[in-house]
Amino acid sequence: MESQELKKEFSATLDARRELGAEYEAELVDSFVEKVDTQIRRRLAEERLSAARGTRPGAADSPDGSFGERFGFAIITLVLAIPLSAIGAAQADLSGLVVVWLGILGVNYAHAAKFSRLRLRDERGTDQLN
Repeated sequence: MESQELKKEFSATLDARRELGAEYEAELVDSFVEKVDTQIRRRLAEERLSAARGTRPGAADSPDGSFGERFGFAIITLVLAIPLSAIGAAQADLSGLVVVWLGILGVNYAHAAKFSRLRLRDERGTDQLN
């Protein structure tokens, strides 16, 4: 969204330069640079605030990650399970299939454990503040 705003500002600056002529070029460039600087300062302030809170910039408010991230991971896992199951079963019959699904379960368990650790860390930090 911010990049779209900057593109519009840049386009407006170029249009103004064409209308006003070269004698106002320095002022137009300074104005545009000031707007870019403001955007950069705002982003840095957001990142510092997020770092102070212990969250990622742009992350969901919940410490265990967004539903979309977890849902996407589950979908990708299931989509990849189909060809991996076929390969495992074709190469090593039932034992290959079992190994593939143990790997899939292991990856999903590790992913879920990551979110559980984050939730516990947040609950402990919240309790200590109260």
